[in-house]
Amino acid sequence: MIKLIGGKKLNTAIFISGKGSNLKNLIKFSLKKNSPIEIKFVISNNKNAKGLNFSKKYKLGFLALEYSGHGKSSGKFIDGNISKWSKQTSLLIKKIVKKNDIILIGSSMGAWIALNQILKFKKQIKGFMGIGSAPEFLENLMWKKFSNKMKKEIKKKGIINLKHGEYEYPITYQLIKDGKNNKVLNKKIYHNLKVVMIHGSKDTSVPVIYSRKILKIFKTYKKKLVIIKNGDHSLSSPKWLRLLKKELNLVIN
Repeated sequence: MIKLIGGKKLNTAIFISGKGSNLKNLIKFSLKKNSPIEIKFVISNNKNAKGLNFSKKYKLGFLALEYSGHGKSSGKFIDGNISKWSKQTSLLIKKIVKKNDIILIGSSMGAWIALNQILKFKKQIKGFMGIGSAPEFLENLMWKKFSNKMKKEIKKKGIINLKHGEYEYPITYQLIKDGKNNKVLNKKIYHNLKVVMIHGSKDTSVPVIYSRKILKIFKTYKKKLVIIKNGDHSLSSPKWLRLLKKELNLVIN
């Protein structure tokens, strides 16, 4: 049986962006009598994320967050950066969560944004789960891999369009430079919180080493890296979702 912290359920925030398959399982888990978490609200960078339907179905409070320049939010994507999106997230946490203790769950770039929140809200954060985490990817996975021709183009024009699968993304030079101002892998976090990093062994978007680097930030002994054999970047198959739910216990138990 899972023991509740101090006899009370721990307020939890869930970050999603898509169908919410992870969220569905987490909601069902949180509704169990002996579950140690209570999902207070859901944050999404996509107001049309299908996963938000689960929030409505289970009558959970949720916050649909589209960073400026994303979706139908005001502003332009090319004007945005990690600093700006992190500040927007912080403002909403202050307004909605206030002084309550929370657990953060961040996937890919969301883990970078979540790390900035941990550095800001400190002891208010009681746990952190990263999934395919991608901190500092702008410099390490983009800039350092750009050819000299691409670097000259983005410096001259201020922007370059990168193709990734079926999509094309406008990457600005100011976004790249701002990423360098948001370094988190050189930080040290000493306060006591539980941390679990989960990464697919076949993640072709973000190498596993980034989850290892995140663990080095935290000086708590309550930390763990889970590498999912043959797992991809999204980790959205049923068997992987079950594993995500199981590992969440390390953070909340």
